[in-house]
Amino acid sequence: MRAVTWQGKRDVRVENVPDPTIQEPTDAVIRITSSGLCGSDLHLYEVLTPFMTPGDILGHEPMGIVEEVGAGVPDLQVGDRVVVPFQIACGNCWMCLTGLPTQCETTQVQGEGMGAALFGYTRLYGAVPGAQAEYLRVPQAQFGPIKVPEGPPDDRFVYLSDVLPTAWQAVAYADVPQGGSVAVLGLGPIGDMACRVAQVKGAGRVFGVDLVPERLRRAKARGVETFDLRSFDDEKELVEAIRDQTDGRGPDAVIDAVGTEAHGSAAARMVQNAAAILPRKLGGPIAERFSVDRLAALYTAIDLVRRGGTISLSGVYGGMADPLPLLTLFDKQIQMRMGQANVRRWSDDIIPYLTDEDPLGVDDFATHRVPLSEAPHAYEMFQRKQDGAVKVLMQP
Repeated sequence: MRAVTWQGKRDVRVENVPDPTIQEPTDAVIRITSSGLCGSDLHLYEVLTPFMTPGDILGHEPMGIVEEVGAGVPDLQVGDRVVVPFQIACGNCWMCLTGLPTQCETTQVQGEGMGAALFGYTRLYGAVPGAQAEYLRVPQAQFGPIKVPEGPPDDRFVYLSDVLPTAWQAVAYADVPQGGSVAVLGLGPIGDMACRVAQVKGAGRVFGVDLVPERLRRAKARGVETFDLRSFDDEKELVEAIRDQTDGRGPDAVIDAVGTEAHGSAAARMVQNAAAILPRKLGGPIAERFSVDRLAALYTAIDLVRRGGTISLSGVYGGMADPLPLLTLFDKQIQMRMGQANVRRWSDDIIPYLTDEDPLGVDDFATHRVPLSEAPHAYEMFQRKQDGAVKVLMQP
């Protein structure tokens, strides 16, 4: 089959690789019909190279048609149309039953000290072959795949794999009061969708911050009060501008949907790049233990949120040596929640919104649809924020 493989920093290629097969009774194999390109994939493309191996298959946002089913998967049949969550979880362990499948005790990558295995996402998360491919082996298929109806186009459902539950959890963790206010930092796919979820869940005012014109226009067109970061001399001016709209207090909640891609410390970028060019045996430990993140967005969130408010982190941070303003967090009595999205915890709540009325705007959420063969160009375009790229879907 054809698949998108990682070959080095900013080097992805579409290559012929072996077809996946059933290896365990709880496996299934699906023929992929759509697969998303995620902002998290850019971390592999750019800063997490010490944890990658040439030939790794990328991608974690697929849907498709079931082609084979293991004997331990009673609820799937060949021909079923399914969306596959980005994490691999059993559904039966204590963590899964508690609503935390991202911490699944069956698939935890214990050798790396990490949570549940993920598709297409470095050795830290199990080095499981990913979903930007023609076919995908799905472990723990007795729990993971979400069956969806025939009829509507893939766009209606594909975001159940990651974008929708990640945005939904970000809003849930933000604990925005009915009629309250929330600021979303970063209007990429997750931030954009988080704004939409906050609106349908009853937020009174939604503020969106970014510096990419196309992203700002998309959010503004859906009623988000947008702030262009380029219009301010620094983050302090931005914070004051939003406070002026909230009686001087700041919003009830802030969602940081930026993470390690934040435009911030040049020193952090230098450390990340240095780890990336070292031999893997050296670069990995350095990146794990000593790397720092560009924390501009998180610092802004801490400054911006009102006293007694909540910060929800959905952007991925990977550093282990980051200084945090704990005195400010304590003094402002800020609550903070974070983590990978627990897809199956939220999927049943989200599906009722995936109707023909399309309140979340999923049908036209993608800005680009490309064949799998154009994946290298899609990565470069998305990484450089060219051609208005906000969300890219690939079709094998």
